[in-house]
Amino acid sequence: MSKHGKNTLKAREVKGPEPKTYTLEEAASLLKQAHFAKFDESVDVDIRLGVNPKYSDQMVRGTVVLPHGTGKTKKIAVIAAGEKIKEAEEAGADHFGGDELIEKIATGWIDFDIVIATPDVMRGVGKLGRILGTKGLMPNPKSGTVTFDIRKAVEETKAGKVEFRVDKTSIVHSTVGKVSFAEAQLVDNMRTFIQALVHAKPPAAKGKYIRSMFVSSTMGPSFRITEDILES
Repeated sequence: MSKHGKNTLKAREVKGPEPKTYTLEEAASLLKQAHFAKFDESVDVDIRLGVNPKYSDQMVRGTVVLPHGTGKTKKIAVIAAGEKIKEAEEAGADHFGGDELIEKIATGWIDFDIVIATPDVMRGVGKLGRILGTKGLMPNPKSGTVTFDIRKAVEETKAGKVEFRVDKTSIVHSTVGKVSFAEAQLVDNMRTFIQALVHAKPPAAKGKYIRSMFVSSTMGPSFRITEDILES
């Protein structure tokens, strides 16, 4: 019979007996109390939706800029041409260029977390589908990563823009901060994420849209959010 460590047992004591649901404020507070890891854990949300993602008209996908960011620093690569390369540099992109950057990535170099491209270079970027696509890094207009407004795209990403997409089990997963964040910051980020998810509700979705929501830290227990906070 496996034994649990003392920190795991302490975290379970903080959570209390099952079943129980929590407000966003309660969950944010308890997440911090149950934090025993020696690193700054990420705070994640897992939200089950009342959609069937195998149908294209029930796919849920979008982006949202969290008011307090995610606590993670993303390396941004911008593929563009002409003055847009200079714009990427001025906006704070980590890597920027045109054909030479495409060729560098084609060799297998991937020292970045997100790729932003202008529409006029997408034919060349298309050659990178096997490399970027398998890692979920392929630029896409729906996620705002194919745009001529390079400055806005880079600045929003640096500010805490996250992309969300429902998986095949009808669940959306996302990071909404770090346990080192203030409780109010975590609550603001979670509320903003929920609002973005509600805004992305497809017209074909019937019945209850947001079925359940759980919040957890990387090493800590999960907390189920009370249903009256969620969209009915």
